[in-house]
Amino acid sequence: MQRSQANPPSAVVANIRSVSEMQKHLEQTRTIPERIADLIGGFSGSMSFVVLHLLLFAAWFIINTLPLGIHHFDPYPFILLAMIVSVEGVLLSTFVLMKQNRMQRQSDIRDHVNLQIDLLSEEEVTKALQLLLAICKKLEVDADVASGPDVQEMADHTSVDQLAERIQSDLHP
Repeated sequence: MQRSQANPPSAVVANIRSVSEMQKHLEQTRTIPERIADLIGGFSGSMSFVVLHLLLFAAWFIINTLPLGIHHFDPYPFILLAMIVSVEGVLLSTFVLMKQNRMQRQSDIRDHVNLQIDLLSEEEVTKALQLLLAICKKLEVDADVASGPDVQEMADHTSVDQLAERIQSDLHP
């Protein structure tokens, strides 16, 4: 029997709610500087930011080059504008880096949660395989698959520490 798309399984709904609550918690625990950096970093990556700058630069060029009867406060080669844009670039890159650092911390938290779930899943699958092998043995089921070396190997406990050491040694010989 297939479920309709409108009614996902209750476990899926619970998982979605859990992920949503974790995301809300991460958003709510941001500090004021992190909120400011997120706002500025988000705005600086938008088309509105580009349009605003194009308008400001056009106005700056018009005011400082055309004879409109307005004092040219930054005549060509626009040294004041260059300084302002340089300072803005430094500040914007700092805000973007702050936002990226916060997002990386959130990603690290999610990675740790995923690792814990993966480790639990590995233990559960190993235990289920051990139980299936025990049932096959108890019922004297002659299953060629159950007696293979790869099945026996998968039924053994997986040492996460040994896996981590092996990965480290293979990646950094």
